[in-house]
Amino acid sequence: MDVAQMLRGLATLSWVVAVAVIGLAVARAARGRSFKAAGAIVGGTVVAAILLTSVAAGLVFIRPEERGVVISAVAPGGYHPESLTPGLHWVIPFFENVVIYPISRQTYTMSIAPGEGNVPGDDSVEARTSDGQIVRIDASVIYAIDLDRVVQVHIEWQSRYSSDLVRPIARGIIRSAASQFGVEQIVTSQRDALTDQITSELAASLEENGINLVEFILRNIAFSDEYAASVEQKQIAEQLAQQAAFTVEQRRQEAEQARQVAEGLADAAVIAAQGRADARLIEAEAEAQALEMIAAALADNPELLTYQYITKLAPGIQVMLVPSNAPYLLPLPTLEPSITPTP
Repeated sequence: MDVAQMLRGLATLSWVVAVAVIGLAVARAARGRSFKAAGAIVGGTVVAAILLTSVAAGLVFIRPEERGVVISAVAPGGYHPESLTPGLHWVIPFFENVVIYPISRQTYTMSIAPGEGNVPGDDSVEARTSDGQIVRIDASVIYAIDLDRVVQVHIEWQSRYSSDLVRPIARGIIRSAASQFGVEQIVTSQRDALTDQITSELAASLEENGINLVEFILRNIAFSDEYAASVEQKQIAEQLAQQAAFTVEQRRQEAEQARQVAEGLADAAVIAAQGRADARLIEAEAEAQALEMIAAALADNPELLTYQYITKLAPGIQVMLVPSNAPYLLPLPTLEPSITPTP
């Protein structure tokens, strides 16, 4: 409790005491009893009440988050040109009074949800976009009275600056800015641009009237039921298209994988065939070298062929057929057993 409020309380108490003493004196007089001290008590309390009331009427305490505008019956123009700063001040009792204005940040909210905004019910801003779609915009304006222009705000708007200045200017600028964008731009790539444009225009307009814009908040954008349904259908179609594209890509990857597998198998077959061919070539070269060695051996030792021929014959051979016109390769042994004469 500040000093001015305390003095007002004491002044009120003094008037109550004076009235009580007067009532007590009247009651005692009605009963034929005197109350000699009543006059002095009443006079003292009345004087004290008048003094306390006068002092309390002249003292004004301004809090740090406030400024005071002095309305004067004796000052030129009816007011003091400078607002009262925080602290205890003295004004002329009964000829001057002080109107207190907050200088702290204030928020004015316009919302589609009942109970969220400053105005009960749906207080969102209905606007039409450049392509003819209707949108409902929820927004909040955070602002503060300019410290150096509190007196101007009082003269021009009094306590109506919130409802008669901030609200209509903000709604008008929001509608004007929204009309310069398409509905899809507002909700996608150009939402920040819309917010920046509203902030710039709103700050300039409020500044002309002694209000500083702290921040403009674009809370939400709602569409008509018809447009919302069309957006939902479009999103469903886009999701289906994306799914189809994903399926096509999956099939393409599967085909590419199968092609790569086939190429791998073909490369493996080529490599295997090449390996077999190389093996045959090596084998043929080995055989050729063996034949060359055999031929060289036969050339140096012709009887080696007869020896090889003999070693290949079975040990118990009895008959051997040869062509009639073919020469004998070697002398044949006698196949019939010899007959020993009996003496």
